Parts: sequence; C-alpha cells; structure tokens
Amino acid sequence: MKISVVFPSVMYREGPDGVSKLIRGIEDIGFDELDMFDHVVMGYPTESRPKPFYSPQMPIMEAFTVLAFAAALTRRIHLGTGVLVLPQRHPTLVAKQVSSLDTLSAGRMRLGVGTGWQASEYEALGEDFASRGSRMDECIEILRAYWQHEHVNYQGRHYQIDEIAMEPKPPQGHKIPIWIGGTKTPALKRVARLGDGWMAMNAPGDAPLETRIADLRRYAEEYQRDPDSISLQMSLSPGPLNKEQRKRFFADPELLLQRALELQALGFDQASIDCVPIFQHGYRSVDAMLDYLAEVYAKLAPALN
Repeated sequence: MKISVVFPSVMYREGPDGVSKLIRGIEDIGFDELDMFDHVVMGYPTESRPKPFYSPQMPIMEAFTVLAFAAALTRRIHLGTGVLVLPQRHPTLVAKQVSSLDTLSAGRMRLGVGTGWQASEYEALGEDFASRGSRMDECIEILRAYWQHEHVNYQGRHYQIDEIAMEPKPPQGHKIPIWIGGTKTPALKRVARLGDGWMAMNAPGDAPLETRIADLRRYAEEYQRDPDSISLQMSLSPGPLNKEQRKRFFADPELLLQRALELQALGFDQASIDCVPIFQHGYRSVDAMLDYLAEVYAKLAPALN
C-alpha cells in the first residue's frame, strides 16, 4: 500500500525556505506521493448561499504552482492533485499544465479530479456549475487526446477542438493516471467508465464504504472493464470511532495504522494523510511536522508493505 501526504497550504506562513524544507523532508522520509488539495477561491455565505464546508479565509495555494515548485525540489516522490476541480477550468489549459509538470518531473504526475461542490467558485471563474458533470466527462477525454495525438480533434456538447497540436507530449503520454473523486452514483459510474482509480471519501448520507466498492466493481463490469484494473485511494480519517478516539485520531500513529490496515483489507492500494489536522493538533512548525510525519511513516510503512 502506497502512502501519500496532502501538502498543508497553511505552511506558506513559513516562507519559501520553510516550504522547501517541508517538501524535501516529506520525500526524504520515504512517502510515495505529495498531493495538493484544490480550491481557487472560497465564497462567503450570503442570503442565497449557504456556509461553505471550510472557512472562506482558509489558505489554499494554487495546486499546479505548488506541484511545479515541488518538482524542482524533488527527484523521486510522485506528485498529484487530490482532487482538482476540473470542470471549472478549460481542459486545453489543464492538458498543457499537466503535460508540462509531467515533463519537468520526469513522469511523476498523477491527476486526481472531481466536479466540486461550490457553485460560487464556478461563478467566480466564469464557468457553469449546473453542467459540471457532463463537462467533466468531456474534459477527461480531451486531456487524453492532447497527451496522445499529434492532431487533436474533438466535437462534444461543450467543447469543440478542430485540428490542434499540443507539444511536447508528457513522458507518460495518455497514460498519465487520472483518478476520480466523488461518493455518489454518478461519480462511481464515471470512475468505472473513465478513471484509472477512485479517490474515495465519506460524506454525510453515503452508503457504507463496502457497498460503494461493490457498486464500483459492478459498474466496471457493466462497462466491460476489469474491476481489479481500477485502483483505490482513501484519506486516513477517523471513520466510525468513538468520540474520544476521534479527538486524538490524527495525533496517534497507532490509530492511523489501524485505519490504514482496514482500508488495505477492503482493497485500497493507496492511503493519504491530511496534514491540516496534524497542524491543528499542535505540530505547527516545519520541524515539528516533519518529526511527526517521520514517526507516522515508521509506524505505517513496515506494516503496509
């Protein structure tokens, strides 16, 4: 089982030197991947807009910019998004950005994508929120076309491309992994039809994880795909633990290991560690964060590998 770390944007406060030290340190510890969380902007609540999941002033650095910075600092660790809100961007530009990142990182990119949940973010970027699902499907097809073909042509409902070239091609070509996030039936069907992997999570009202995995496998078979060809990742989160365990989950490597082993038994081949809750538990400097991440890795890696 691979272990990825979700970069904590709050660490921008440590300045470029601190961010560089953290990124290099995550690679040196031995983690398999560095992932970037994505939101461009956050909307304040208004009379017509509910309160967002996160504080509107939560600091979130731009995903591709940070990954490019990380690509220059590292040599081994893989780089990814977890997840990029794809339909609020034009797929032609995303194809170029990801191709460039894959080129400059010598083929270390993985693209995690999702449709997002925040209408105000789409509005701020001048994109339509209501059509995000159908545009997501077209975006994924367009990305792979740009990464593979010399002559790119596409005629869809939302996007039309007529005899366009995009060079250079990424080292991984059209096989840059595209993993899809989401918890509901449309997302699972999209994974089964178009995804190399599923980036799972738990949201209120979701069916049990075991049920969703079974559904995903069934959808894959309906699309004539081998269910075992679709990889699975989930963030290490408390799950159905008691309140006392929930309070100390991210500060207890043993609880992180227990959850990772549960996910591995369900068929997950990658787990991610969100550093923001670790920061909130008091590991607020780069050195403190790296010391704790090293402790977590020493606990998890031998048991998972």
